[in-house]
Amino acid sequence: MFLVVGLGNPGKEYEKTRHNIGFDMIDFISEKYKIEVNRKKFKGMYGDGKIVSEKVILLKPETYMNLSGESVREVADFYKIPNENIIILYDDISLDVGKIRIRPKGSAGGHNGIKNIIANLNSDIFPRIKIGVGQPSYDDLVSHVLGKFCKEDREKVEKIFHIIAKAIETIIESGVAESMNKFNGVKVE
Repeated sequence: MFLVVGLGNPGKEYEKTRHNIGFDMIDFISEKYKIEVNRKKFKGMYGDGKIVSEKVILLKPETYMNLSGESVREVADFYKIPNENIIILYDDISLDVGKIRIRPKGSAGGHNGIKNIIANLNSDIFPRIKIGVGQPSYDDLVSHVLGKFCKEDREKVEKIFHIIAKAIETIIESGVAESMNKFNGVKVE
């Protein structure tokens, strides 16, 4: 069993923002694999189904970004999902829009949601897919990540979602290393 978590903030004001790209990706996967994310428990919204014949739980924590780990830990503990099967999807300002980076483990890199997940799992070993949202062109990081994409960038994001879905399938079927080999460095224009 795998747990696929998209990070974001609940509430209309955060919809389609850079920081909520993880939620957007869960919505995309939900639609693609016909997995309804409509149950409220574990401090989040979740649903279960199958991706490449493996049982998968999709989760959108509703704790706000900085406490995402509480929701992740509750699901992982309840279903006894090992860290290696917890895939986290989230925004990364160090990557250009249209790029992704897959990692099997690592530090939070300044991302408070990941920092909280590491604290709650007592480990930095869990697969993650960083989704590029671009660097702010000004000093206000908060305004950048809580801002929406321009039309052109949103189109790139919609294209990269298809690649991320394939990357998740590959992690489930063949492992993180295989997914990294196939999809790290891929960029949509």
